[in-house]
Amino acid sequence: MPNRLIVLSNRIPTDGPPSGGLVVALHELLAERGGLWIGSSGTFAETPGEELQPVPTVDGYDKATFDLTAQEHEDFYLGYANSVLWPLCHHRTDLLALDRRYAAAYDTVNARVARMLAKVIGPDDLVWVHDYHFLPIAYELRRLNVTARIGLFLHIPFPTSPDLMALPEQKEFFHWLAAFDLVGLQTEADVARCLSGFREQREGELLLNGRVKFGPRVFQVRSFPIGIDGAAFRDLAERDAPLDPLHLGKNTRLAIGVDRLDYSKGLPQRIKGFARWLETRKPGTDRATLLQITPPSREAVEAYQEITTELETLTGRTNGQFGEIDWTPVRLIENGVPREVLAPLYRRADLALVTPLADGMNLVAKEFVAAQDAEDPGVLILSNAAGAAEQMVDALIVNAHDADEISEAIERALTMPLTERKARHAALMKVVEDTDIATWGASYIDCLRTSGEGGGTSSRLQDLLSALKRGEQLQPAPVDLTPKTEEQAE
Repeated sequence: MPNRLIVLSNRIPTDGPPSGGLVVALHELLAERGGLWIGSSGTFAETPGEELQPVPTVDGYDKATFDLTAQEHEDFYLGYANSVLWPLCHHRTDLLALDRRYAAAYDTVNARVARMLAKVIGPDDLVWVHDYHFLPIAYELRRLNVTARIGLFLHIPFPTSPDLMALPEQKEFFHWLAAFDLVGLQTEADVARCLSGFREQREGELLLNGRVKFGPRVFQVRSFPIGIDGAAFRDLAERDAPLDPLHLGKNTRLAIGVDRLDYSKGLPQRIKGFARWLETRKPGTDRATLLQITPPSREAVEAYQEITTELETLTGRTNGQFGEIDWTPVRLIENGVPREVLAPLYRRADLALVTPLADGMNLVAKEFVAAQDAEDPGVLILSNAAGAAEQMVDALIVNAHDADEISEAIERALTMPLTERKARHAALMKVVEDTDIATWGASYIDCLRTSGEGGGTSSRLQDLLSALKRGEQLQPAPVDLTPKTEEQAE
Protein backbone atom coordinates (compact mmCIF):
# COMPACT_ATOMS: atom_id res chain seq x y z
CA MET A 1 0.00 0.00 0.00
CA PRO A 2 1.54 3.36 -0.98
CA ASN A 3 2.19 5.77 1.88
CA ARG A 4 1.35 3.22 4.58
CA LEU A 5 1.28 5.02 7.93
CA ILE A 6 3.47 3.67 10.72
CA VAL A 7 3.03 5.32 14.13
CA LEU A 8 5.64 4.94 16.88
CA SER A 9 4.79 6.03 20.42
CA ASN A 10 5.82 5.06 23.91
CA ARG A 11 2.73 2.89 24.35
CA ILE A 12 -0.07 1.59 22.12
CA PRO A 13 -3.78 1.60 23.06
CA THR A 14 -4.81 -1.11 25.51
CA ASP A 15 -7.79 -3.41 25.09
CA GLY A 16 -11.19 -1.75 24.82
CA PRO A 17 -12.30 1.49 23.20
CA PRO A 18 -9.51 4.07 22.93
CA SER A 19 -9.72 7.00 25.34
CA GLY A 20 -8.02 10.37 25.37
CA GLY A 21 -8.06 12.85 22.50
CA LEU A 22 -4.69 11.97 20.97
CA VAL A 23 -5.22 8.21 21.16
CA VAL A 24 -8.69 8.53 19.65
CA ALA A 25 -7.39 10.73 16.81
CA LEU A 26 -4.52 8.41 15.91
CA HIS A 27 -6.83 5.39 16.20
CA GLU A 28 -9.32 6.92 13.77
CA LEU A 29 -6.58 8.04 11.39
CA LEU A 30 -5.10 4.55 11.26
CA ALA A 31 -8.51 2.89 11.04
CA GLU A 32 -9.31 5.02 7.99
CA ARG A 33 -5.93 4.73 6.25
CA GLY A 34 -4.73 1.38 7.52
CA GLY A 35 -1.22 1.05 8.85
CA LEU A 36 0.76 -0.06 11.87
CA TRP A 37 0.96 1.28 15.44
CA ILE A 38 4.09 0.34 17.39
CA GLY A 39 4.84 0.89 21.05
CA SER A 40 6.19 -0.67 24.22
CA SER A 41 4.34 -3.73 25.49
CA GLY A 42 4.35 -2.44 29.06
CA THR A 43 5.82 -5.72 30.30
CA PHE A 44 9.42 -6.41 31.22
CA ALA A 45 11.56 -9.09 29.62
CA GLU A 46 14.75 -10.59 30.99
CA THR A 47 16.28 -10.36 27.52
CA PRO A 48 14.53 -8.09 25.00
CA GLY A 49 14.06 -9.55 21.55
CA GLU A 50 15.03 -8.16 18.16
CA GLU A 51 11.63 -8.71 16.55
CA LEU A 52 8.39 -6.76 16.87
CA GLN A 53 5.57 -8.76 18.44
CA PRO A 54 2.27 -8.57 16.50
CA VAL A 55 -0.81 -7.79 18.60
CA PRO A 56 -4.19 -9.24 17.54
CA THR A 57 -6.57 -6.42 16.62
CA VAL A 58 -9.93 -5.81 14.98
CA ASP A 59 -9.40 -2.06 14.62
CA GLY A 60 -8.70 -2.02 10.88
CA TYR A 61 -4.96 -1.56 11.30
CA ASP A 62 -2.06 -3.56 12.70
CA LYS A 63 -0.40 -3.24 16.10
CA ALA A 64 2.96 -4.45 17.31
CA THR A 65 5.00 -4.10 20.48
CA PHE A 66 8.54 -4.40 21.76
CA ASP A 67 9.73 -5.23 25.27
CA LEU A 68 11.97 -3.41 27.70
CA THR A 69 13.90 -4.90 30.55
CA ALA A 70 13.17 -3.65 34.07
CA GLN A 71 16.56 -1.92 34.06
CA GLU A 72 15.81 -0.24 30.72
CA HIS A 73 12.52 1.02 32.12
CA GLU A 74 14.50 2.50 35.00
CA ASP A 75 17.25 4.04 32.87
CA PHE A 76 15.65 4.74 29.47
CA TYR A 77 12.13 5.74 30.55
CA LEU A 78 12.32 7.02 34.13
CA GLY A 79 15.95 8.04 33.70
CA TYR A 80 16.84 9.77 30.44
CA ALA A 81 13.34 10.41 29.04
CA ASN A 82 11.67 11.67 32.20
CA SER A 83 14.54 12.81 34.40
CA VAL A 84 16.63 14.48 31.68
CA LEU A 85 14.59 15.37 28.59
CA TRP A 86 11.36 16.21 30.41
CA PRO A 87 12.88 18.77 32.83
CA LEU A 88 15.13 20.08 30.03
CA CYS A 89 12.12 20.88 27.83
CA HIS A 90 10.16 22.36 30.75
CA HIS A 91 12.95 24.77 31.72
CA ARG A 92 13.92 22.92 34.92
CA THR A 93 17.59 22.25 34.30
CA ASP A 94 18.04 22.30 38.08
CA LEU A 95 16.24 18.93 38.12
CA LEU A 96 18.35 17.23 35.44
CA ALA A 97 19.45 13.80 36.66
CA LEU A 98 22.57 13.50 34.54
CA ASP A 99 23.86 9.95 34.58
CA ARG A 100 25.84 8.37 31.75
CA ARG A 101 23.99 5.11 32.39
CA TYR A 102 20.72 6.85 31.48
CA ALA A 103 22.14 8.23 28.22
CA ALA A 104 23.58 4.84 27.29
CA ALA A 105 20.23 3.12 27.88
CA TYR A 106 18.44 5.77 25.81
CA ASP A 107 20.81 5.13 22.90
CA THR A 108 20.57 1.35 23.31
CA VAL A 109 16.77 1.22 23.31
CA ASN A 110 16.44 3.58 20.35
CA ALA A 111 19.02 1.65 18.34
CA ARG A 112 17.26 -1.65 19.06
CA VAL A 113 13.80 -0.30 18.22
CA ALA A 114 15.25 1.17 15.00
CA ARG A 115 16.61 -2.23 14.01
CA MET A 116 13.15 -3.74 14.51
CA LEU A 117 11.45 -0.94 12.58
CA ALA A 118 13.89 -1.14 9.70
CA LYS A 119 12.68 -4.69 9.02
CA VAL A 120 9.08 -3.55 8.41
CA ILE A 121 9.43 -0.05 6.88
CA GLY A 122 8.99 0.15 3.12
CA PRO A 123 10.50 2.98 1.01
CA ASP A 124 7.07 4.58 0.46
CA ASP A 125 5.87 4.31 4.07
CA LEU A 126 5.27 7.35 6.26
CA VAL A 127 6.71 6.99 9.77
CA TRP A 128 5.22 9.26 12.45
CA VAL A 129 7.18 9.35 15.71
CA HIS A 130 5.54 10.79 18.81
CA ASP A 131 7.37 12.63 21.54
CA TYR A 132 10.68 12.75 23.33
CA HIS A 133 11.15 9.04 24.03
CA PHE A 134 12.40 8.44 20.48
CA LEU A 135 14.33 11.54 19.41
CA PRO A 136 17.25 9.48 17.99
CA ILE A 137 15.08 6.99 16.09
CA ALA A 138 15.31 8.68 12.68
CA TYR A 139 19.08 9.07 13.06
CA GLU A 140 19.37 5.36 13.81
CA LEU A 141 17.08 4.45 10.90
CA ARG A 142 19.13 6.55 8.48
CA ARG A 143 22.24 4.67 9.61
CA LEU A 144 20.37 1.51 8.59
CA ASN A 145 19.75 3.03 5.12
CA VAL A 146 16.01 3.60 5.66
CA THR A 147 14.93 6.20 3.09
CA ALA A 148 11.23 6.47 3.96
CA ARG A 149 9.85 9.81 5.11
CA ILE A 150 10.04 10.09 8.91
CA GLY A 151 8.33 12.78 10.95
CA LEU A 152 8.47 13.73 14.62
CA PHE A 153 5.79 15.46 16.64
CA LEU A 154 7.02 16.83 19.97
CA HIS A 155 4.09 17.23 22.34
CA ILE A 156 6.09 19.13 24.96
CA PRO A 157 7.83 22.53 24.70
CA PHE A 158 11.01 22.86 22.66
CA PRO A 159 13.97 23.68 24.93
CA THR A 160 15.66 27.06 24.86
CA SER A 161 19.28 27.41 23.78
CA PRO A 162 20.46 28.23 27.34
CA ASP A 163 18.68 25.12 28.62
CA LEU A 164 20.26 22.96 25.91
CA MET A 165 23.70 24.03 27.09
CA ALA A 166 23.07 21.89 30.19
CA LEU A 167 22.56 18.75 28.09
CA PRO A 168 25.76 16.71 27.65
CA GLU A 169 24.31 15.32 24.41
CA GLN A 170 23.59 18.77 22.96
CA LYS A 171 25.54 18.08 19.75
CA GLU A 172 23.79 14.75 19.25
CA PHE A 173 20.42 16.40 19.92
CA PHE A 174 20.65 18.48 16.74
CA HIS A 175 21.80 15.51 14.67
CA TRP A 176 18.83 13.51 15.99
CA LEU A 177 16.34 16.15 14.86
CA ALA A 178 18.00 16.75 11.49
CA ALA A 179 17.50 13.09 10.55
CA PHE A 180 13.72 13.62 10.40
CA ASP A 181 12.04 14.99 7.29
CA LEU A 182 9.52 16.96 9.34
CA VAL A 183 9.76 18.20 12.92
CA GLY A 184 6.30 19.18 14.15
CA LEU A 185 6.01 21.44 17.21
CA GLN A 186 3.05 22.83 19.11
CA THR A 187 3.51 26.59 18.74
CA GLU A 188 5.20 29.23 16.62
CA ALA A 189 7.29 30.09 19.70
CA ASP A 190 8.55 26.49 19.73
CA VAL A 191 9.41 26.77 16.03
CA ALA A 192 11.32 29.99 16.69
CA ARG A 193 13.33 28.33 19.49
CA CYS A 194 14.11 25.36 17.27
CA LEU A 195 15.22 27.48 14.33
CA SER A 196 17.29 29.66 16.63
CA GLY A 197 19.03 26.60 18.01
CA PHE A 198 19.96 25.36 14.54
CA ARG A 199 21.07 28.82 13.44
CA GLU A 200 23.56 28.83 16.31
CA GLN A 201 25.12 25.56 15.15
CA ARG A 202 28.17 25.70 12.89
CA GLU A 203 26.58 23.27 10.44
CA GLY A 204 23.15 24.92 10.58
CA GLU A 205 21.65 27.07 7.86
CA LEU A 206 18.12 28.43 7.68
CA LEU A 207 16.46 28.24 4.28
CA LEU A 208 12.94 29.35 3.34
CA ASN A 209 9.51 28.24 4.58
CA GLY A 210 10.75 26.75 7.83
CA ARG A 211 13.34 24.57 6.13
CA VAL A 212 16.69 23.92 7.73
CA LYS A 213 19.95 22.63 6.27
CA PHE A 214 22.14 20.85 8.79
CA GLY A 215 25.18 19.24 7.26
CA PRO A 216 23.93 17.22 4.29
CA ARG A 217 20.37 17.05 5.64
CA VAL A 218 17.52 19.38 4.68
CA PHE A 219 14.31 19.11 6.69
CA GLN A 220 11.31 21.21 7.72
CA VAL A 221 10.18 22.62 11.08
CA ARG A 222 6.51 23.58 11.43
CA SER A 223 3.90 24.34 14.04
CA PHE A 224 0.90 22.00 14.31
CA PRO A 225 -1.18 23.12 17.32
CA ILE A 226 -2.93 20.04 18.64
CA GLY A 227 -6.62 20.16 19.51
CA ILE A 228 -9.54 18.04 20.65
CA ASP A 229 -12.77 16.69 19.20
CA GLY A 230 -14.78 19.64 20.49
CA ALA A 231 -18.17 18.38 19.34
CA ALA A 232 -17.72 14.99 21.00
CA PHE A 233 -16.54 16.55 24.25
CA ARG A 234 -19.45 19.00 24.26
CA ASP A 235 -21.88 16.10 23.80
CA LEU A 236 -20.24 14.31 26.73
CA ALA A 237 -20.53 17.41 28.91
CA GLU A 238 -24.21 17.89 28.11
CA ARG A 239 -25.18 14.49 29.45
CA ASP A 240 -27.02 14.63 32.75
CA ALA A 241 -24.81 13.66 35.66
CA PRO A 242 -26.35 10.74 37.59
CA LEU A 243 -26.10 12.75 40.81
CA ASP A 244 -24.48 15.88 42.19
CA PRO A 245 -21.07 14.65 43.34
CA LEU A 246 -20.02 18.01 44.76
CA HIS A 247 -22.75 18.99 47.24
CA LEU A 248 -21.52 22.58 47.29
CA GLY A 249 -23.09 24.86 49.83
CA LYS A 250 -25.43 27.71 48.98
CA ASN A 251 -23.79 30.61 47.12
CA THR A 252 -20.60 28.62 46.61
CA ARG A 253 -19.06 28.85 43.13
CA LEU A 254 -16.86 26.20 41.54
CA ALA A 255 -13.31 26.62 40.23
CA ILE A 256 -11.72 23.57 38.63
CA GLY A 257 -8.19 22.44 37.86
CA VAL A 258 -7.31 19.17 36.15
CA ASP A 259 -3.66 18.24 35.80
CA ARG A 260 -1.45 15.20 35.94
CA LEU A 261 0.82 15.53 38.97
CA ASP A 262 3.91 17.26 37.62
CA TYR A 263 6.16 20.13 38.66
CA SER A 264 5.55 21.78 35.26
CA LYS A 265 1.83 22.28 35.99
CA GLY A 266 2.27 25.05 38.55
CA LEU A 267 0.09 23.34 41.16
CA PRO A 268 1.63 24.87 44.32
CA GLN A 269 1.56 28.29 42.67
CA ARG A 270 -2.11 27.75 41.81
CA ILE A 271 -3.02 26.90 45.40
CA LYS A 272 -1.10 29.95 46.61
CA GLY A 273 -2.94 32.16 44.10
CA PHE A 274 -6.30 30.77 45.19
CA ALA A 275 -5.35 31.30 48.84
CA ARG A 276 -4.44 34.91 48.01
CA TRP A 277 -7.92 35.37 46.52
CA LEU A 278 -9.49 33.88 49.68
CA GLU A 279 -7.50 36.38 51.69
CA THR A 280 -8.39 39.41 49.54
CA ARG A 281 -11.81 38.62 48.00
CA LYS A 282 -14.09 41.60 47.93
CA PRO A 283 -17.18 41.89 50.09
CA GLY A 284 -20.17 40.58 48.17
CA THR A 285 -18.20 38.14 46.01
CA ASP A 286 -19.51 34.61 46.44
CA ARG A 287 -17.21 32.16 48.09
CA ALA A 288 -15.75 29.46 45.83
CA THR A 289 -14.31 25.99 46.09
CA LEU A 290 -11.31 24.92 44.02
CA LEU A 291 -11.69 21.31 42.91
CA GLN A 292 -8.17 20.21 41.97
CA ILE A 293 -8.05 16.80 40.28
CA THR A 294 -4.47 15.57 40.13
CA PRO A 295 -3.86 11.93 39.21
CA PRO A 296 -0.36 10.75 40.15
CA SER A 297 2.42 10.08 37.64
CA ARG A 298 6.01 8.83 37.80
CA GLU A 299 5.83 8.32 41.57
CA ALA A 300 9.26 6.68 41.46
CA VAL A 301 10.91 9.99 40.44
CA GLU A 302 12.03 11.97 43.50
CA ALA A 303 10.90 15.36 42.17
CA TYR A 304 7.33 14.05 41.94
CA GLN A 305 7.37 12.81 45.51
CA GLU A 306 8.47 16.23 46.69
CA ILE A 307 5.72 18.11 44.85
CA THR A 308 3.09 15.74 46.28
CA THR A 309 4.17 16.62 49.80
CA GLU A 310 4.20 20.34 49.02
CA LEU A 311 0.75 20.24 47.43
CA GLU A 312 -0.81 18.36 50.33
CA THR A 313 0.77 20.75 52.84
CA LEU A 314 -0.51 23.84 51.02
CA THR A 315 -4.01 22.38 50.69
CA GLY A 316 -4.22 21.56 54.40
CA ARG A 317 -2.91 24.97 55.41
CA THR A 318 -5.36 26.80 53.11
CA ASN A 319 -8.36 24.80 54.33
CA GLY A 320 -7.33 25.23 57.95
CA GLN A 321 -6.98 28.99 57.55
CA PHE A 322 -10.05 29.77 55.45
CA GLY A 323 -12.42 26.82 55.74
CA GLU A 324 -15.81 26.94 57.42
CA ILE A 325 -18.08 24.24 58.79
CA ASP A 326 -20.06 24.09 55.55
CA TRP A 327 -17.26 25.03 53.17
CA THR A 328 -13.96 23.43 52.17
CA PRO A 329 -12.08 25.94 50.00
CA VAL A 330 -9.77 23.40 48.31
CA ARG A 331 -10.68 19.83 47.45
CA LEU A 332 -7.61 17.92 46.32
CA ILE A 333 -8.32 14.65 44.50
CA GLU A 334 -5.18 12.57 43.93
CA ASN A 335 -6.87 10.11 41.59
CA GLY A 336 -8.02 10.13 38.00
CA VAL A 337 -11.63 10.92 37.12
CA PRO A 338 -13.34 9.27 34.11
CA ARG A 339 -14.03 11.59 31.18
CA GLU A 340 -17.78 10.97 31.40
CA VAL A 341 -17.68 12.36 34.97
CA LEU A 342 -15.12 15.08 34.25
CA ALA A 343 -16.91 16.65 31.28
CA PRO A 344 -20.09 17.58 33.27
CA LEU A 345 -17.85 18.94 36.04
CA TYR A 346 -16.22 21.28 33.52
CA ARG A 347 -19.66 22.43 32.43
CA ARG A 348 -20.71 22.99 36.05
CA ALA A 349 -17.60 25.06 36.84
CA ASP A 350 -17.68 28.85 36.93
CA LEU A 351 -14.00 29.08 36.05
CA ALA A 352 -11.04 26.87 35.19
CA LEU A 353 -7.51 27.47 36.42
CA VAL A 354 -5.07 26.26 33.76
CA THR A 355 -1.82 27.69 35.05
CA PRO A 356 1.21 25.60 34.06
CA LEU A 357 4.71 26.98 34.40
CA ALA A 358 5.55 25.39 31.03
CA ASP A 359 3.35 23.33 28.73
CA GLY A 360 3.41 22.22 25.12
CA MET A 361 -0.28 22.97 24.55
CA ASN A 362 -2.59 21.95 27.43
CA LEU A 363 -5.80 20.39 26.17
CA VAL A 364 -7.62 20.94 29.48
CA ALA A 365 -8.07 24.55 28.37
CA LYS A 366 -9.78 23.43 25.16
CA GLU A 367 -11.86 20.77 26.91
CA PHE A 368 -13.15 23.31 29.44
CA VAL A 369 -14.21 25.69 26.67
CA ALA A 370 -15.88 22.92 24.65
CA ALA A 371 -17.85 21.76 27.71
CA GLN A 372 -19.39 25.15 28.49
CA ASP A 373 -23.00 26.21 28.03
CA ALA A 374 -22.70 28.97 25.42
CA GLU A 375 -25.62 30.82 27.04
CA ASP A 376 -23.98 30.89 30.49
CA PRO A 377 -20.30 30.01 30.04
CA GLY A 378 -17.58 29.81 32.63
CA VAL A 379 -14.31 31.74 32.37
CA LEU A 380 -10.93 30.30 31.40
CA ILE A 381 -7.91 31.55 33.35
CA LEU A 382 -4.83 30.56 31.38
CA SER A 383 -1.11 30.81 32.02
CA ASN A 384 0.96 32.72 29.50
CA ALA A 385 3.39 29.76 29.62
CA ALA A 386 0.85 27.30 28.19
CA GLY A 387 1.15 26.67 24.47
CA ALA A 388 -2.61 27.22 24.25
CA ALA A 389 -2.13 30.88 25.21
CA GLU A 390 -0.69 31.57 21.74
CA GLN A 391 -4.14 30.83 20.27
CA MET A 392 -6.59 31.36 23.15
CA VAL A 393 -6.00 35.06 23.62
CA ASP A 394 -9.55 35.69 24.86
CA ALA A 395 -8.91 33.80 28.08
CA LEU A 396 -7.80 35.73 31.15
CA ILE A 397 -4.03 35.39 30.65
CA VAL A 398 -1.92 35.35 33.82
CA ASN A 399 1.64 34.89 35.00
CA ALA A 400 1.43 31.55 36.81
CA HIS A 401 4.23 32.57 39.19
CA ASP A 402 2.32 35.66 40.41
CA ALA A 403 -0.20 34.88 43.18
CA ASP A 404 -1.65 38.40 42.95
CA GLU A 405 -2.36 38.04 39.21
CA ILE A 406 -4.08 34.71 39.78
CA SER A 407 -6.09 36.19 42.64
CA GLU A 408 -7.19 39.19 40.57
CA ALA A 409 -8.15 36.94 37.65
CA ILE A 410 -10.31 34.77 39.93
CA GLU A 411 -12.11 37.84 41.28
CA ARG A 412 -12.65 39.16 37.76
CA ALA A 413 -13.92 35.79 36.51
CA LEU A 414 -16.44 35.45 39.34
CA THR A 415 -17.81 38.97 38.77
CA MET A 416 -17.60 39.11 34.97
CA PRO A 417 -20.83 40.23 33.21
CA LEU A 418 -22.65 37.64 31.16
CA THR A 419 -22.19 39.57 27.91
CA GLU A 420 -18.41 39.55 28.31
CA ARG A 421 -18.36 35.88 29.29
CA LYS A 422 -20.38 34.96 26.20
CA ALA A 423 -18.17 37.02 23.89
CA ARG A 424 -14.97 35.51 25.27
CA HIS A 425 -16.38 32.00 25.09
CA ALA A 426 -17.50 32.43 21.46
CA ALA A 427 -14.00 33.52 20.44
CA LEU A 428 -12.38 30.67 22.37
CA MET A 429 -14.81 28.12 20.95
CA LYS A 430 -13.82 29.17 17.44
CA VAL A 431 -10.22 28.34 18.33
CA VAL A 432 -11.32 24.89 19.53
CA GLU A 433 -13.21 24.29 16.29
CA ASP A 434 -10.39 25.59 14.09
CA THR A 435 -7.83 23.27 15.73
CA ASP A 436 -9.93 20.11 15.65
CA ILE A 437 -7.73 17.09 16.34
CA ALA A 438 -8.81 15.25 13.19
CA THR A 439 -7.70 18.23 11.09
CA TRP A 440 -4.45 18.34 13.06
CA GLY A 441 -3.66 14.71 12.27
CA ALA A 442 -4.59 14.97 8.60
CA SER A 443 -2.59 18.17 8.08
CA TYR A 444 0.53 16.67 9.66
CA ILE A 445 0.33 13.53 7.53
CA ASP A 446 -0.22 15.58 4.39
CA CYS A 447 2.81 17.75 5.19
CA LEU A 448 4.95 14.69 5.90
CA ARG A 449 3.81 13.03 2.69
CA THR A 450 4.90 16.04 0.63
CA SER A 451 8.04 16.85 2.62
CA GLY A 452 10.97 17.25 0.28
CA GLU A 453 8.72 18.18 -2.65
CA GLY A 454 9.50 21.79 -3.53
CA GLY A 455 9.44 24.56 -0.98
CA GLY A 456 13.22 24.68 -0.83
CA THR A 457 15.60 27.23 -2.25
CA SER A 458 17.20 27.25 -5.65
CA SER A 459 20.88 26.33 -5.77
CA ARG A 460 21.73 29.97 -6.59
CA LEU A 461 19.73 31.28 -3.63
CA GLN A 462 21.28 28.67 -1.35
CA ASP A 463 24.71 29.92 -2.44
CA LEU A 464 23.71 33.49 -1.66
CA LEU A 465 22.35 32.60 1.78
CA SER A 466 25.49 30.62 2.57
CA ALA A 467 27.69 33.54 1.52
CA LEU A 468 25.66 35.93 3.64
CA LYS A 469 26.09 33.71 6.67
CA ARG A 470 29.87 33.62 6.11
CA GLY A 471 29.95 37.40 5.71
CA GLU A 472 31.33 37.17 2.19
CA GLN A 473 30.93 39.79 -0.51
CA LEU A 474 28.11 38.74 -2.82
CA GLN A 475 28.96 38.41 -6.50
CA PRO A 476 26.15 39.10 -8.94
CA ALA A 477 25.06 36.28 -11.17
CA PRO A 478 26.43 36.58 -14.72
CA VAL A 479 24.05 38.39 -17.05
CA ASP A 480 23.63 37.27 -20.64
CA LEU A 481 23.61 40.41 -22.81
CA THR A 482 23.29 38.57 -26.11
CA PRO A 483 20.42 40.09 -28.10
CA LYS A 484 17.38 37.84 -28.16
CA THR A 485 15.10 37.17 -31.05
CA GLU A 486 11.43 38.09 -30.77
CA GLU A 487 10.55 34.47 -30.12
CA GLN A 488 13.11 34.21 -27.30
CA ALA A 489 11.89 37.45 -25.74
CA GLU A 490 8.39 36.10 -25.57
